[in-house]
Amino acid sequence: MASQQENDKQLAAQAAVALLADGMTVGLGTGSTATAALHAIAARKLSITGVPTSRQTAELAMALGIPLADINEVPHIDITLDGADEFTVSLDLIKGGGGALLHEKIVAVRSRQLVIMTDASKLVERLGKFRVPVEVIPFAVRYVQEQIAGMGAACTVRPDVVTDEGNLIVDADFGLVESPSALGARLKSITGVVEHGIFAGIATLVFMGDNGTVRRFPQVSGS
Repeated sequence: MASQQENDKQLAAQAAVALLADGMTVGLGTGSTATAALHAIAARKLSITGVPTSRQTAELAMALGIPLADINEVPHIDITLDGADEFTVSLDLIKGGGGALLHEKIVAVRSRQLVIMTDASKLVERLGKFRVPVEVIPFAVRYVQEQIAGMGAACTVRPDVVTDEGNLIVDADFGLVESPSALGARLKSITGVVEHGIFAGIATLVFMGDNGTVRRFPQVSGS
């Protein structure tokens, strides 16, 4: 029997997929909730074109009969459906627990809408309970770790993980984050950092499954 958390993820995914219509180009996220969305898309028999954020997502989409396109071959992405490791009511996110943060962010910034699907365990008052993933080229990993340590964060290289672009993930513990956008800018300025998992000011909507119901952020009047 599925847990309440898994049921809530399914509800959030179904709410997000309800936004889709035939003919859309849709960014397809990576992770357990994104997987639920893929199955919901296939169940609705929607005629969409998917832009996957990882090889894992591409393989599942093809198995489900969802047509795919290379991101460089589409003029725009109408909407992207993805999960998050943490989010705040102001829609700042930490993503990258699945190691696909670089492709996820590229797809997100090319999208007219980024819709996040989560369960209630992912809602936080401030980001930082989840460590910030940082994608780093292998040649620079020691230097990047030293620079992050100099910012006051403990960090470790995620074991046995190589991204789709052949990079490594450094997970950094900054504690609670006062300004996600400022921290993101500091991380991006480190030579050898390809991308980081702070998604500030990118998401447009969050559907959160919460004990059998779906809550929407930003909240609409009366919710």
